[in-house]
Amino acid sequence: MKKVLATFITALLIIACSSKKEGNMIVKGQIKGLKKGTLYLQKMKDTVIVTVDSVALLGNDTFVLSDNVESPEMYYLTFNGNTNDKRLLFFGEKGEISITDKLEEFGFNPEIIGSQNQIVMDKFREVDKRFNDQRLELIKKEFEAKKENDELSINEVNDERAKIIRRRFLFATNFAIANADSEAAPYIALTELYDANIKLLDTINSSLSDRVKSSGYGKKLQNFINKIKNNEK
Repeated sequence: MKKVLATFITALLIIACSSKKEGNMIVKGQIKGLKKGTLYLQKMKDTVIVTVDSVALLGNDTFVLSDNVESPEMYYLTFNGNTNDKRLLFFGEKGEISITDKLEEFGFNPEIIGSQNQIVMDKFREVDKRFNDQRLELIKKEFEAKKENDELSINEVNDERAKIIRRRFLFATNFAIANADSEAAPYIALTELYDANIKLLDTINSSLSDRVKSSGYGKKLQNFINKIKNNEK
């Protein structure tokens, strides 16, 4: 009887696994060094991060995950469903996406192939990293200046910080305009320029292609701009 029950349960598991529907986005990859654990595919829904797929890895560091993508958007890969812990962020879209990463450096420098929007985001972050490095250097200078109670140096640091912020805003704006046919453009506006002058946001929004304007992030950018303008009335 026990053998029959065990066989029946195994059959149910096989049917359940085989009946899993694949979405129009397939995410395949390898997390080198991962021997055991559960990998979660997640995305933002409204203001909450939800899990759309998961896979248990037992002695095998390769994975396949999927979701139905209506419009390109950011996805998370996490180990325990907690995005505050180790996470890998990538731009998901229809088709097959390949992700290769290492467990000990998870999320820092993954190889992502198959997402055109991800290519755009990688180019943006490559330049944006220089601004981050400059800000970190200023933090160090500010710490030393305050330690020495050097008001002149503190003021110089504040002036340089303001210049970096302006240069970064202009860079992000020009980059989004140059990539107006990519959903990454409104995403950059929403995440990197949310506190910028409304004129910059308007400029980006006006440059977007009709296809991108009708995308998820395109609509969110329009709503965000409308909200700011209504609050200014």
